[in-house]
Amino acid sequence: MDEREYRALADAALQRLDARLSDLDGIDFELTGGGILEIEFEDGSKIVVNKQAAAQEIWVAAKSGGFHYRWDGAAWRDTRSGEELFAALVRLMSAQAGEPIRLD
Repeated sequence: MDEREYRALADAALQRLDARLSDLDGIDFELTGGGILEIEFEDGSKIVVNKQAAAQEIWVAAKSGGFHYRWDGAAWRDTRSGEELFAALVRLMSAQAGEPIRLD
């Protein structure tokens, strides 16, 4: 994939996440122009989702660790487990929020 395609796919994923987070109560978030999305929970903990253009990945930093997602032609998948990005974010956000979170 070339850089233009990577940027379009990564930007679309971040914008999709931004739109879904807008529908949730009790979670503060901010998407910066630099491709960094910070999600802050009531306890002050954060999840950071950001583009890593050099690696053509999306990285996620959460309390439970760091995760790298690479486009497989259909979805952003964890480079170690194969878990899809949004499924992983639901799991990670639910753990940090202490309650179920839905992003659909």
